[in-house]
Amino acid sequence: MSDMPIFAVTYTYADKPAVLDAFRPEHRAFLGGLLEQGTLLASGPLAQDVANPAGALLLVEAADEAGVAATLDADPFARENVITRRTVRPWVPVLGPWSDRI
Repeated sequence: MSDMPIFAVTYTYADKPAVLDAFRPEHRAFLGGLLEQGTLLASGPLAQDVANPAGALLLVEAADEAGVAATLDADPFARENVITRRTVRPWVPVLGPWSDRI
């Protein structure tokens, strides 16, 4: 297991369901490549509700926040401008499969 920091990344998606649907296969293939490389630890959608637009949560391993940003700038959803907000925050797991890093 790597000793690089883990970052929690959230995406907020534009209300463009047709564009999201059209590019979702390419987006998932991109994320699958990151998973195979060991850069992506986990990802999945965040449900849309009255208070929150649709989005996603990704756990990414990288040397620093700039590395996370550079990696995710290549996401097809970023290219197609359907990510309206991206947050990148360091995350330190205390319990669970990645907690042996501390």
